[in-house]
This record gives sequence, structure tokens and C-alpha cells, in this order.
Amino acid sequence: MMNCMIIDDEPLARSIIKEYLQQYPNIHLQAECSDGFEAAKLIPQHQPHLLFLDIQMPKINGFELLELVETTAVIIFTTAFEEYAIKAFEQNAIDYLLKPFSRERFDRAIQKVLNNQSTTTTAALLDTIAATPQETNRIVVKDGTKIKIIPVAQVQYLEAADDYVKIFTKEGHYLKKKTMQYFEQTLSQQQFARIHRSYIINLQLITKIELLEKENYIAVLSTGLQLPVSKSGYTRLKSVLGI
Repeated sequence: MMNCMIIDDEPLARSIIKEYLQQYPNIHLQAECSDGFEAAKLIPQHQPHLLFLDIQMPKINGFELLELVETTAVIIFTTAFEEYAIKAFEQNAIDYLLKPFSRERFDRAIQKVLNNQSTTTTAALLDTIAATPQETNRIVVKDGTKIKIIPVAQVQYLEAADDYVKIFTKEGHYLKKKTMQYFEQTLSQQQFARIHRSYIINLQLITKIELLEKENYIAVLSTGLQLPVSKSGYTRLKSVLGI
């Protein structure tokens, strides 16, 4: 028996999937969710084998949901998302159902899953999504049992912390299971710069750069905080700031 969940804010889309699933007695629908917040609670609880996941949802989207939960489920997107993202999914053998989709198209997606053709991991999918040219203007993190949405403009700096990255705001810091390289690639280079192997800084907060000792500098933030700047980070800052 294969267990699945449907995550979509459109009742009609959920009802169509449920109708089409009736011809697959070996696929059991465990739950359906109308938003990502609800899904973030139920996915760890149910551990489904298959997710029918919408991308464009209110509050948090499908991509952000996948970053918040640890799942080995096969993902079938149910989406009206932009063409460039769809091409990325195709290259990684992740199937999608472009709304409105027919029963025949649904059946083809299910057969790929049943034939074990969808082998891309969630981690690989997220790497692909990060490589697409979509604008990143917020970071979604877990804060205990709550989900916190941080506008990128509120991020003061990021610090490496083993397998995590600490994201600092005026309210405190939050952990995200990502790499510094991920944020270096996805954050706007006009707004953020990696000044050290362990630090990425919001350029708007820099008040001055001081020489500490030979080829070692510190960046002073408007908050009074001082962060180390490596030789390569200093070169990068000079280029970005035009100094």
C-alpha cells in the first residue's frame, strides 16, 4: 500500500485528485491540506510515500514547505507555475501536473511513480529550485513548533553553524538547515555579500570597514556589531561598494 497526501489550497484541485485516485486502490489518501502550515505538521506525522503538492499557495509555498519538513516522499507538483521551473523539474525526473490536468495526464504521472521512475531526492529538487532565477525575498524557518517568515530585508547577517546557518535579525537568531553557499547563491548580491567563510552580511548595515592588522579587516554594523572580513571578503566588498 502506498500512502499519499494532497496539499493544495484549491478545493476543486483536491477533489479532482481524489476522484482520479479512486481507480488506484493501492494508493491510500492519508490526509489533505489546504495550506503549507497544516502540511508541515501532518507530513512528519504521516510520513507519506507520495505528495501531490501545489506550488503557489498563501502563507508558505510548496518550495518553502519542502525546506521545512524532512520527507522521502516522491513529489508530484500540481501547479500553474512558470515554464522555467517546469523545465527544471523535467531535467530531474520530478513530475508535475499543469492545471487543469486530464485523467490521462494524471495516470501518466502515477505510472511513473509506480514504476519507480521518480528517483530524485527532495534535497536534489531543492538544489534545482535554488538554481532557478526566481526571486528570493523571504526566508521561512521553524521556531520551535511555529513557522516564522523572515523578510530578507530584515536579515542583518548570517553565520555558519556546522550543518546549519544562523540567521540574525533584530528579534534574535534562527537556524536554517542550509549551507552558506546556498544563501550566497540565492540572496541578492546587491543586498548581501559574503565577507568571510563564516559570515554573510547585509550591505545596508555597514557603517565602516576598519583595518585590524595586515590584510585583516572588520566590518562595523549600524548595530555596533563587528564582524571579521577575510582577504577575499574585503576584495568582494570593495567591488560591491565601489571603494
